[in-house]
Amino acid sequence: MRRLRILLVVALVTVATSGPVAAQHDLGTVDFATSCAPEVGEDINTAVALIHHMMYEQAESTFRTAAETDPACAMAYWGVAMAQLHPLWAPPTELEVQKGKEAVAKAQEIGAETEREQSYVDAIAAFFETTGDFSTRIAAWEAAQRAVRESHPDDVDAGAFAALAALAAAPKSGSAFEAQEQAGALLERLHSEAPEHPGLFHYTIHAYDNPRLAEKALQVAQDYDKLAPEVPHALHMPSHIFVRVGAWDDVVNWNRRSADAAMKHPVDGRTSMHFAHALDYLVYAHLQKGDDAAALKASTELAAKSSYQPTLASAYALAAAPARFALERRAWDEAAVLPVRQPETYPWVDFPAAESITWFARGIGASRIGDVESANEALSQLDILYDKMDTAGDTYWTILTDAQRLAVRAWIEYAGGNKDRALELMHEAADVEDSVDKHPVTPSSVLPARELLGEMLLLENRPADALTAFEASLDVSKNRLNSLSGAGKAAELAGDDERAGEYYSKVVALVQSESDASRPRLEDARRGTASR
Repeated sequence: MRRLRILLVVALVTVATSGPVAAQHDLGTVDFATSCAPEVGEDINTAVALIHHMMYEQAESTFRTAAETDPACAMAYWGVAMAQLHPLWAPPTELEVQKGKEAVAKAQEIGAETEREQSYVDAIAAFFETTGDFSTRIAAWEAAQRAVRESHPDDVDAGAFAALAALAAAPKSGSAFEAQEQAGALLERLHSEAPEHPGLFHYTIHAYDNPRLAEKALQVAQDYDKLAPEVPHALHMPSHIFVRVGAWDDVVNWNRRSADAAMKHPVDGRTSMHFAHALDYLVYAHLQKGDDAAALKASTELAAKSSYQPTLASAYALAAAPARFALERRAWDEAAVLPVRQPETYPWVDFPAAESITWFARGIGASRIGDVESANEALSQLDILYDKMDTAGDTYWTILTDAQRLAVRAWIEYAGGNKDRALELMHEAADVEDSVDKHPVTPSSVLPARELLGEMLLLENRPADALTAFEASLDVSKNRLNSLSGAGKAAELAGDDERAGEYYSKVVALVQSESDASRPRLEDARRGTASR
């Protein structure tokens, strides 16, 4: 068995159809011992590092290069299978499942030369050979990956993958985040032993990417780019933590770098999902700063690309960015007529969770301007998409789509004068949405239901209750501009001048541009702070 410990300075490669990228990039330090031929050692270490950075297409290409060089290297085929499993994003496609099963079969046919290597092969086989839905297969993989860690406690990669599997299997509901905290503790211990290992940076951010634990990952987030300064996803990942703490300047800066880096790494001739993913976060952050012009520029940049890698992350960004731009500005008339399934050439039929965003925005926008007919049309489309996801067993996104349906119904009832029923539905929507945490593919709910509840309560002249709703929204989404301004207005109307001033001061601190004076309640905030 050979053991390499190297700083990986390699040419990041794309999938075979795209060719190599000339620039050199640091990836971190990986020590993944195998019994494969010595000449593939660097490729294996590089590919494992890319897996840890979640640059899956590039990892697959590098593992396949290793397999071509050493056809008897079972671990190269293990890696090809691992590259099909992106456990925190979305289930593998049919093609990815096929490739994963073929790679597992090849690894099993070759036979791993050591017990450790066989345990890795068995772990990924547990996912691809288990029948059932995605969560069932993830649970099988998690148990097998945990066994690898227990059998090889000194193997840093085994620990990193065990933590990743635990995060993938962790329940999406609740607010305790116990599994995430346990995974984070393991990753922190391993980080002290291997301070330049990419998986320990990346998975620690995922472990603490929630409202309760985000502060624990701030240092890791701030240091990640020093490890991998040109890897698109490494440049994006810290913003998961910056979003949680409301550090919008950091979100802007890191995602601009991520998007620029992603453009150097097309996939099969298409724009990388990492570009779309970064720009969605960029649009969101600009909107929280009240910089609507910059948000529009980023959204336009996103829409300008003609061909995107067909993934949930791409689809989500393409739908969410224009919806956010309309909804955050309370431009209800714009939201009501958002184009559906843009660009038309994108395979939207495969991504109902993303398409639902557009219909949600249209439904909220139409109902807020009194166009109940159009709002009901949007609601009907949401019902169709909900049924499609429910039939497919996509529990997480059906929950969020249900919250969207409830919110649209609430505002339709409100437009029709049924105020009590509207509030009941809006309370229910907020409770449903808050029953699960946000998905890693999104910086935030497109428009938080709890914030919409606060808006409805303000319209009903219930400022104290509205303040409670806005503050609950801020507990989940720190420094959200509209929740802050809503809380300030609610506190002012409730006669709590001190709290109103605190919230208004935060709004004014966020918004630097005088050009955004038309944003709702911004003038209230400026007036409120000027009078203190």
